[in-house]
Amino acid sequence: MKLVVGLDGHGSGDHALAFAKELASKTTDCEIIVVYVIEWSPFSFQTAEENAERHKRREEEITVAMERVLNPAVASLSDAGLSARAVVKHGDVADTIDAIAHSEGADQIIVARNSSGGLTSRLFGSSTANLVMNARVPVTVVA
Repeated sequence: MKLVVGLDGHGSGDHALAFAKELASKTTDCEIIVVYVIEWSPFSFQTAEENAERHKRREEEITVAMERVLNPAVASLSDAGLSARAVVKHGDVADTIDAIAHSEGADQIIVARNSSGGLTSRLFGSSTANLVMNARVPVTVVA
């Protein structure tokens, strides 16, 4: 079994991680891929200097995400005797998590509900709602 867990750096992600840990502990062969997506639009018109600065900022964001969110999550899973690895990508959250899950042959995506914002956000969180509606593999939303 292969699970993709989307984290956002907030406490709600701990619930998704705990759910994945519990699910994985019930099987003998499970890999957990912990994913952090940094919102990033590829549509921007900038000078060469601005693009260089943007690239530097992207690299810094990846480092921060690994150190603050993903490395502790993977360590927690590994300490529990589970197979886990981390992936950080830039892009649209829902599309990127779906693409990772699809390319990895994941059996399930696990994400937490985020309840800030408008009506859709109050129900699921906009990225979560988009993922639920468009993902090519089953999605579990953890409260």
